[in-house]
Amino acid sequence: MAETLSTEPEDAGSNLPPPLSRYTLLRALVELQTWWREAIVGQTDHEHTIEQVRDESLLTSRYVFMTLMSAGIAILGLLLSSPAVVIGAMLLSPLMNPIIGTGFALATGDARWLRRCGKALAIGSILAVLFCALIVVSSPLQTVTEEIAARTRPNLFDLLVALFSALAGSYALIRGREGTIVGVAIATALMPPLAVVGFGLATLNWTVFGGALGLFVTNLVTIALTAAVMARFFGYRSGLSERQSRLQSLIIVAVFVALAVPLGFSLRTIAWEANGQRIVNQEVKDAFTGRARVDQPVVDWDAEPVSITASVFTPEFRSDADAEITRRLERRLGRPVVVTVDQFQVGTDPRAAEQAALAQARAREAAEASERQIVALAQSLALLAGVERNDVLVDRESKRASASARPLEGLRLAGYRELERRLERATPGWTVQLRPPLQPLPTITLDGDKPDTLGTEALTLIEWAAARTGNPIALSGPESALPALTQELEQAGVQVTSRTEQGSVVTACGGLN
Repeated sequence: MAETLSTEPEDAGSNLPPPLSRYTLLRALVELQTWWREAIVGQTDHEHTIEQVRDESLLTSRYVFMTLMSAGIAILGLLLSSPAVVIGAMLLSPLMNPIIGTGFALATGDARWLRRCGKALAIGSILAVLFCALIVVSSPLQTVTEEIAARTRPNLFDLLVALFSALAGSYALIRGREGTIVGVAIATALMPPLAVVGFGLATLNWTVFGGALGLFVTNLVTIALTAAVMARFFGYRSGLSERQSRLQSLIIVAVFVALAVPLGFSLRTIAWEANGQRIVNQEVKDAFTGRARVDQPVVDWDAEPVSITASVFTPEFRSDADAEITRRLERRLGRPVVVTVDQFQVGTDPRAAEQAALAQARAREAAEASERQIVALAQSLALLAGVERNDVLVDRESKRASASARPLEGLRLAGYRELERRLERATPGWTVQLRPPLQPLPTITLDGDKPDTLGTEALTLIEWAAARTGNPIALSGPESALPALTQELEQAGVQVTSRTEQGSVVTACGGLN
């Protein structure tokens, strides 16, 4: 009898793996924890890492010296707006060491080590800020550059950069990959914000000061707390009780949240302004024909109402452009705005607008360069004269700068004239006038009836001093020499009186004596 084959389908569920149970998940977690404790934590040289981090995180002469050098390089790079120089300062900065040390001290519960790291960090930071402020005060360049402005608005992304960098740096130290610290130093950029704090202090710009200080504190706290979490994660023993460890963990989480909330709002504001700038660009462009060229609009978001200025090179004028753009922007931005559009008529040639825009950009660059030259000239003249910047008179139209010098011990009239000449040579196209303080005039030595070589130099110096002060000059000397000397000084615009005396030299006196 033939065997009858069953055509009934087998139970489809019989080939499926059994469902994951709670026991299976717990067992997997236990196995993972065991593997981590034996394969990772057990292979970590805790004592060596602690010793290494401790040695590098304390206050030493090398630490102070490298901090000052890094601060000096950073502030010079920021003033010059040179990213390459700023990166060099990041590589030299030793501030990362006491911050990482602070994290490990928190993780191990070593209060003495924590205090020593805090001392090193506080002294290094204060010295860096003061050193940068000193450089800025003595520098002719005190304008807020792009590199400086970029470090005055911390946001949530800065916290994330510090967080990821601290994770990488802590892992590198724990696993013996110290070379990674170089990249971490560049990513977190601890020294540049401190240098900007010094800049804000020197220039009394509290907006810059506060913004940069906020960025530095964000980086510092994030790195220290992240290092503490990583150290505990890799099994570094703590002298804290279980309750204290739990409280420390809660505090770390609370600090991160406290930092993230305001930084998140800051990021939201920055994002809104970036989107607003895009809307402004679009609306100004759409208000004119396709042949028009719009220069980058400038938006002052802090003004109330928001101030917007733009330059447009167009073949056709639009008398209602300001009102039309204002109406559109108020609808899209939801804020009152004031729009000022400067329209420049150009030819119908498509390249005419581009050429006009390029010419205006060059003119603007030239004007900015001229303004920087004027600021540098005024500051240099104030420094040479020993006076405040406000005591220097600058005439932009005639390109003339003048100041009255204070007496400097050991410096004679010839020295003041040389200082004036040097500054004038450093600023081509400008006339510099340094009014000397009251001093005796030089004696004019003679060779017969005419001045000799030294006498000619003395006469030139007297003429310069009289021209700077406007004081009359009285000459006394041989009758045969006085007429020629008087005539030469009068031709130079100097008021001269003369008196005949016996002798072989001519003495001069006046308001400078």
